[in-house]
Amino acid sequence: MSTLAFIAPVEGLAKAIQLSVAPVFLLAGVSGLLGVFTNRLARIIERARVLQDQARESAIATGRQVRKELQVQKRRIALVMRAIQCCTVTVLLVALVVAVVFVSAVARLDLALMVVPLFVAAMVFLMVAVVLFLLEIQLAADQLRRRF
Repeated sequence: MSTLAFIAPVEGLAKAIQLSVAPVFLLAGVSGLLGVFTNRLARIIERARVLQDQARESAIATGRQVRKELQVQKRRIALVMRAIQCCTVTVLLVALVVAVVFVSAVARLDLALMVVPLFVAAMVFLMVAVVLFLLEIQLAADQLRRRF
């Protein structure tokens, strides 16, 4: 077997790996966002638990105010949960892009018609996640402004 016959498949594999690595950096960034979202969710849930305890122990007038704040916490939880869901879909779509690009390069198939819509869908889900997160932050800031 000649050396050239061996180099061609290795070069193809190396190119496939190179093409597949770029979206992996995107996966790392989205993973960081997921970490931020889950930490935010944990803090909101902890605050809601404190409010629930206060609602049980407080007078009727104060209890009403606490219940209002609990409703805001529920909306914040819903927004962050949807952001987490969108980020998770983004991760799955980017992983699928990586797999398709890798298979495309190794099998020498033109799968660009699959890669483009998958990547665009991943970016749309990422944008929706960030917008949902922005809405949650605005809701939290409004809640803080109303308190003082």
